[in-house]
Amino acid sequence: MKITLEMSNVQSCDVRACAYNVDEACHARAITIGDGLHAACDTFFFSNVHTRSNTSQQAGVGACKVTACRYNSDLECSAETIHVGVHDKHADCMTFTPR
Repeated sequence: MKITLEMSNVQSCDVRACAYNVDEACHARAITIGDGLHAACDTFFFSNVHTRSNTSQQAGVGACKVTACRYNSDLECSAETIHVGVHDKHADCMTFTPR
């Protein structure tokens, strides 16, 4: 079964050490942002080997646990697109904006 959902897209990702990052684009089916307080990319997976089987798809934001973000609407991201980047040696949603 294939389910189609409207999700915010991951426009770009600068975290080259992530298994889902190919050519600065995220190719996970969906990512989860945050631990409740911090806008970290919870889907980040450190690896020297990068996915190649699903590079035609662009990742979406499946869930956002950062309730303090202005784009968080009922634990889902309402931003049109997001950017993931490196912050303090880990992957973060750089689109995070406090309410």
